[in-house]
Amino acid sequence: MKKSIILLTMLLLAVTGIEAQNVQKVRKVLDKTASVIGRKGGASASFSLSNPKTGKTTGTIAIKANKFHVTTPQAVVWYNGKTQWTYLKQTEEVNITTPTESQQAAMNPYLFITMYKKGFDLSMTNSGSNYLVHLTAQNKKRSVQEIYILINKTSYVPQQVKMKQKDTWTTINITNFQAKNQADNVFVFQQKDFPKAEVIDLR
Repeated sequence: MKKSIILLTMLLLAVTGIEAQNVQKVRKVLDKTASVIGRKGGASASFSLSNPKTGKTTGTIAIKANKFHVTTPQAVVWYNGKTQWTYLKQTEEVNITTPTESQQAAMNPYLFITMYKKGFDLSMTNSGSNYLVHLTAQNKKRSVQEIYILINKTSYVPQQVKMKQKDTWTTINITNFQAKNQADNVFVFQQKDFPKAEVIDLR
């Protein structure tokens, strides 16, 4: 009986050790990806986004730390790390908001580069020339419940991000990533550039 307990304990410790090593490896991959995407000077990329509720769209994104600037055929979005301005081209309205994590995730495919550090269980498999990283929220009430990230093994640039918000999956394919310096004013709405726009403060 004692031998069985000892063997079981050793097995559990071995499994726990392997899991810890795997999590550490995933974290290293994500740390490297975050350093590439979140480089101090900023970066830019093109993307296509698909969501069963909102449809499909394409666009470009510029990022710098937690700031982003997105342009699509329907809208232009600026986020300076605190405040978000959304210019709707059809109505010529600019909505000012303080976005939630879920709202940021809907616009910024690179939000995961800060999210993974806290509150997610991590796992990873190989998918050809890419890593497929899986993040699962530990808090079931969190707005973003799951994230899959396809990361190139050589460049550590994400090729695709899938995010689950409530019961809906959003798929974002990313191309043309460039390590490109971005000025801080890129992430702030400039009224002079849209003189006819009606500004609506929803904060």
